[in-house]
Amino acid sequence: MIPPIARRFVAGESVPSALDHARAANEDGVAVILNLLGEHYDDPGDARADTDAYLQLLDDIADSGLDACVSVKPSQIGMDVSPDLFAEHYREIVARADELDAFVWCDMEDADTTDDTLDAFESIAADYPWSVGQCIQSNLRRTADDLDRLVDVPGKIRLVKGAYDEPSSIAYTDKARVDEAYRDDLRLLFERRDRGIAVGSHDPEMISLADRLAREHGADYEVQMLMGVREDAQRDLAAQGIDVYQYAPYGDKWLSYFYRRVRERKENLTFAARAVLGQ
Repeated sequence: MIPPIARRFVAGESVPSALDHARAANEDGVAVILNLLGEHYDDPGDARADTDAYLQLLDDIADSGLDACVSVKPSQIGMDVSPDLFAEHYREIVARADELDAFVWCDMEDADTTDDTLDAFESIAADYPWSVGQCIQSNLRRTADDLDRLVDVPGKIRLVKGAYDEPSSIAYTDKARVDEAYRDDLRLLFERRDRGIAVGSHDPEMISLADRLAREHGADYEVQMLMGVREDAQRDLAAQGIDVYQYAPYGDKWLSYFYRRVRERKENLTFAARAVLGQ
């Protein structure tokens, strides 16, 4: 049984409960990105099992008619075994999505996996254009160069500030500097893209900036927020005609999910507490 504080952020332990959550969100005009909880597998059998689970989930979403897609974690589908296994499973999931006219996001994890993750995204998007999207973290010092490399790739880009506690040698650690980088990265995307921009932020300032940039450059975009965080704002934005996606994890590994998030960065606990308190 998921305790109430976790239930706010997790869409149940089973596929039916996750689909029920997506159905309820759709009724409010909000689409859903479903993520099966699980990460950092060093056993190829575990990576294979979750890959198969995503293939079935894509079938279930297609059969349900819901406005939903999926998001995978590199370390969940093989990165900690080998980059090649990750890329193989990633490609297989996107190929199934392409057959079903569905969509797959790939999360970004620790900075030491960035190169392998982006290499796979670039290759897979070339073969399955606009069936795949990749998360990019603005707190990394390298991100402006990564965006310049990926700006013409036929896949979506989800821009987030970044939740991993990376060393200052490779990442901005001051909040104001991260915000500045995020604004710069948003401007780059809207100046050079007319589609495939996903604003992964709960920050009203960044969402307002994205709206202004979209109007200025005539670009399409979507807003992505976490389940359990500013859900009133999610519904309000959807009511305004903005494409809103809610990232909703599900599965029985919710305890390790929360534990790892807090270990990665102490600010994550504060963020969760503020969300629960509605601040």
